[in-house]
Amino acid sequence: MKKLIMGSLAILLGVLSISIPFAGIHTAEAKTTENTDKKLNIATTIFPEYDWTRAILGDRADDVNLTMLLDNGTDLHSFQPAVKDIMKVSSCDLLIYVGGESDQWIEDALESAQNKDMKTINLMEVLGDSIKEEETVEGMQESEHDHDHEDEEEKEYDEHVWTSMRNAEVICDAIAETLKEIYQSNAETYKEKLSVLDEAYQETVNNANQKTLVFADRFPFRYLVDDYDLSYYAAFSGCSAESEASFKTVTFLAGKVDELGVKSVLTMEKSDDRIAQTVIENTKAKDQKILQLNSMQSITSEEIADGATYLSVMEDNL
Repeated sequence: MKKLIMGSLAILLGVLSISIPFAGIHTAEAKTTENTDKKLNIATTIFPEYDWTRAILGDRADDVNLTMLLDNGTDLHSFQPAVKDIMKVSSCDLLIYVGGESDQWIEDALESAQNKDMKTINLMEVLGDSIKEEETVEGMQESEHDHDHEDEEEKEYDEHVWTSMRNAEVICDAIAETLKEIYQSNAETYKEKLSVLDEAYQETVNNANQKTLVFADRFPFRYLVDDYDLSYYAAFSGCSAESEASFKTVTFLAGKVDELGVKSVLTMEKSDDRIAQTVIENTKAKDQKILQLNSMQSITSEEIADGATYLSVMEDNL
């Protein structure tokens, strides 16, 4: 199916190459130059990139057309680009994207991009050697995704890099540097806020009696837990498409809840909590709470309008 989609994209990009006008790179200082009618067009794929860029632009945000492509709650792993998305990617001045397997359509679109002066920021390339391979921990249910790659030599990397505030600091530097030096002070101010919240996470973990999470869902938080040396058990890996847990998986997680004395079973955003409820029903106490962590993969434009920011979501997660 993915090959079919990529083939269709290639045809579509060929058609678009005829119709999309060339858009040269303009800085966000364009209003002070002869190009007074031009704005910098920045396209981001997901919410964290969008919000980091918005914070770095600060009071100069009105000088920029800033777009978030996944703005209707669609998950990164299931997103299928429309014509308008490919057009935005092809003609923008700066593109910020994750760079994992789910972004393959971006790589194909860039090959036929009309703006040859476009700058790009690939989060996984920016982070370099700190990128982690996907892992399967004890008790985790294997998915079709795992079997697709079990005979391939190429390593599979965890693309949920934005769940680490330490990664966010590195990426913000890259965004500020790409935009212009005048934005570095905004980036430094924002990084201070990230650092304060990072310290709050570390203090919370240092004072916690329990340092293991039991996650009755997909687990896209490896970068987050690794920052604070937390352990975890989960039903599925972060990129899994599975939604039904096997009896073996449920009983394993329930056993871990009993063994560790865990008081809360965790899920990710927009979960129907069915697996978590089943896990709790199979524990001895049957009285654990269900708590939710937000991976920010499906933040909507409406939530942004209501005040959602990267920092506010990470505060809620804490």
